[in-house]
Amino acid sequence: MGRFATLRKFACLLALVLVPATHAIAQVRATLVAAETSVQPGRPVTVALRLVHDEHWHTYWKNPGTGLPTEIAWTLPEGWTARPIQWPAPIPIKDSTGAITGNGYDGDLLLPVTLTPPADLAVGTNVELTGTASWLMCADVCIPGSAPVGLSLQVAAAPPAADPDWGARIGAVIDSLPRDVADWTVEAFRENDLIALSISPASGTTGVHQPQDLYLFSEDTVAAYDKPQRVRPNAQGGYNLVVPFGFDAPPDAFQIAGVLTSENGWNADGSLRGFAFSTALLAPPPGFMAALTAPEVPERGIGLTVGLALLGGLILNLMPCVFPVLGLKVLGFVNQAGSDSRKVVMHGVIFTAGVLASFWALAGLLAALRQGGTQLGWGFQLQSPAFVFGIIVVLMVFAMNLSGVFEFGLRATSIGGSLQTRAGYGGSFFTGVLATLVATPCSAPFLAPALGAALALPTGQSFAVFTAVGIGLSAPYLVLSAYPRAVRMLPRPGAWMETFKQFMAFPLYATVAFLLWVLAGQVAEDQLLDTLIGLTVVASGVWLYGRFHAPGSSIARARLGTAGLAVLAASGLWLAWPPSAEEARNAVAWEDWSPESVAQLRAEGRIVYVDFTARWCTTCQANKKIVFASDEVRQALADLNVATLKADWTLFNPSITAALEQYGRSAVPLNLVWLPGRNEPIILPELLTPGIVLDAIHGES
Repeated sequence: MGRFATLRKFACLLALVLVPATHAIAQVRATLVAAETSVQPGRPVTVALRLVHDEHWHTYWKNPGTGLPTEIAWTLPEGWTARPIQWPAPIPIKDSTGAITGNGYDGDLLLPVTLTPPADLAVGTNVELTGTASWLMCADVCIPGSAPVGLSLQVAAAPPAADPDWGARIGAVIDSLPRDVADWTVEAFRENDLIALSISPASGTTGVHQPQDLYLFSEDTVAAYDKPQRVRPNAQGGYNLVVPFGFDAPPDAFQIAGVLTSENGWNADGSLRGFAFSTALLAPPPGFMAALTAPEVPERGIGLTVGLALLGGLILNLMPCVFPVLGLKVLGFVNQAGSDSRKVVMHGVIFTAGVLASFWALAGLLAALRQGGTQLGWGFQLQSPAFVFGIIVVLMVFAMNLSGVFEFGLRATSIGGSLQTRAGYGGSFFTGVLATLVATPCSAPFLAPALGAALALPTGQSFAVFTAVGIGLSAPYLVLSAYPRAVRMLPRPGAWMETFKQFMAFPLYATVAFLLWVLAGQVAEDQLLDTLIGLTVVASGVWLYGRFHAPGSSIARARLGTAGLAVLAASGLWLAWPPSAEEARNAVAWEDWSPESVAQLRAEGRIVYVDFTARWCTTCQANKKIVFASDEVRQALADLNVATLKADWTLFNPSITAALEQYGRSAVPLNLVWLPGRNEPIILPELLTPGIVLDAIHGES
């Protein structure tokens, strides 16, 4: 949203320049009015810009959000000075969907301004106070508006009288301008991408009027204007307000200023809607932010919460994330149908133990991280590219096993690799662990509030909720194993099982595809290609293992297959493993190419590197892997402030085609380096090395 807001601001500014203001002045009408009937030499006088908005139209506050603030360009007599506009407390501006798009005003608005005349102003004369007001007015569309405004006042020796029409109204607006409130104090804390305000009664204050419906308007970009704000009572008899850190805010911002509005006023009589404050951004006490961001505990009580958790766990069995994994367990029960009933029961119990142990481990880790102040949500493990990739590999190997590419040997059963009868209890426990890991992002409607409440409950009650979810998830399989008659209702083992087994591979492949889609949103484009190739290498190792461990294979052949699996799997994992957060931050940041962007960057005196590339160009991908993975190249690009532009020709683009023809090319790759002061770029060879690129950007080619 922040990037969109920046573009919209630019569009609004462009509109002010390009669109004639007279097109839609009727939606907002501007006049200049005065609080007094005359002016006294040297004595400040208050005037106000009056903006009358048509219904559904609005203009903007000094920090407008996506719009532009109202301005007055004064044309005053010599010696006069004008102070800035005094801004009343604004309201949130919302679009037709209810989303907040800015801060502003509607209705009949007065914006006071203090003007100061010179002390030698001639008594008995008239002064003309004029200017041009400009604003952005929006409803479903936004239109720039402007109008000349002015008024004439007589210069008098005596103190002026209040204007009968506007004196009281302007005075009321001035009295209600946001200001400090003695009965209240504000402290501000920042942690990562969240800001929390602690709004509490001042020390020694009792029986203070309680404001309602608090809302923060930040005077700058420190707090996000377009994100939901959460307000909760605090232990000091006041409130805590949490709002995301602004997208455009300076990363090192150390203070926040703004206006806190209360719809029943900050005074007992309902007056003073806005509380103006400015305070430093401090580091919060341990656990402070975690407590503020945890979901509120529902009033329905722990019993109903546990019941919903149990029901949510049952529903998880039908979720697409879970069903493929649990289908493997059903197959295991089918295989065990003729076994000792006590062993079948034990498999169900151990499967349940795997589910519960995993839920307890995840819940404990999440609670510990939240207590330490880390902002996480349930399913947080899938926010880690490395974790997502690991699950992809595990599920892919399982799917290949079901497809018949290989069979786990007896020595592999300790890791739960086979869910056949011979897999033992380790397989059942591992299936429970795997089911939990992939279940958490599939929180059903009944499960989401239960998990949310659990994060705000005391530790003991929280673990009770997570236990209920685990029991709900594993209950069908526990029941199936505990009642022999139910087990006997399952079909007996037979030839049909191989078909069923292979069929169950396809839901796993679909889950792998889903997780790859998740991973694609977490890693860069070239890293995704490495991931796909790496998975292919791992799959080839699994295939080799299956071929060399076929029935009747010699011990030497089997050992060779195991060694091949180890080498290929290690190579594939090395190639495909997602980069760390630090490596991702240090990666080359490519911007979209256009002839205009090249011209602008060259005008700024920057070195410009242009890569004409395409996804289907293997040479292009090899160049990126060889050159831009080099620490030396990345450091040089950063040190020289090189602008890196990518012209992506994956789909037909006539501008890129024309540019290639300009340099005598009909295909990619084409890499150009524009150096300051040179009229023509350096054209690099098709195959690149770090040395070639370094020489070019240093002007040594």
